[in-house]
Amino acid sequence: MTEELKDKGPLNLVGAIQYQGDAVVSRTLIKSDAGTITVFAFDKGQELSEHTTPFDALVHVLDGEAEIRINQDTYSVGVGELLIMPANEPHALRAVEQFKMLLTMIKS
Repeated sequence: MTEELKDKGPLNLVGAIQYQGDAVVSRTLIKSDAGTITVFAFDKGQELSEHTTPFDALVHVLDGEAEIRINQDTYSVGVGELLIMPANEPHALRAVEQFKMLLTMIKS
């Protein structure tokens, strides 16, 4: 866990990061050899271009709506929904509206 979060009590994930115009903003909450947990805020229309990762990635939508493409399938995801982006599968993400997510990557 990052030092700023240790022994600080509960964290409001939606408020943990703020939107910025025409940008994607991230804040790493935990980074270790086992994986990472990061919260992201995407302004409307912002994207992550197609890429792959060597580990499964779990997206948990905290606010807004996004389209996530995995291979040739596109999923609309909204508040409270989870989606797994499998390891080594090409995926991309686009914010349909302002969108916040918690991204969990486990390496083992």
